[in-house]
Amino acid sequence: MSQSVPDFAELLRGAERTAVHLEMRDVYSVGDETATFEHFLRTGEADLDPESKQWIAWTPIAREAVGRGVELRRARIVSEPVTDYIRYEHAMTAVNVAVGEQVRWLPRRLASDIALPGNDLWLIDDRLLLFHWFTGDGDWAGHRFNEDPDVVKMVSAAFEAVWERGIPHDQYAV
Repeated sequence: MSQSVPDFAELLRGAERTAVHLEMRDVYSVGDETATFEHFLRTGEADLDPESKQWIAWTPIAREAVGRGVELRRARIVSEPVTDYIRYEHAMTAVNVAVGEQVRWLPRRLASDIALPGNDLWLIDDRLLLFHWFTGDGDWAGHRFNEDPDVVKMVSAAFEAVWERGIPHDQYAV
């Protein structure tokens, strides 16, 4: 297992076929989202401008990957009723979809019999894993790159099980 974590944009640029993202927390509290999340809580308004400061680090690399034919999928496992943060995420997901991501939501109660990895992750081309872990409050705590074929196989199976049961974004109401 490698401790070296490549730059995420570089990792996604290296994707040839697939890039999948599994998110399993009900609250993220990463510093670069604080102002927009607080604005959402006050007003109910989400930043849906793919060219805004909030999105500009993501939208170009997502569009580029999708433009090269990479299937970009994101699955989110959520508790219900959803947290304010998940309502915020759901409101902003229109931008993810607009740049070519496919997004599905799986209520946590429907995931009980799926063997899930312990942390959020990205899986690139069913061979390169990037695990993310967070503090209890939801801030970044670290990352780890992993190429172990057994771990990749387990993560791929878990993601596909979540994806199969997940509800497409346009059909999931919070």
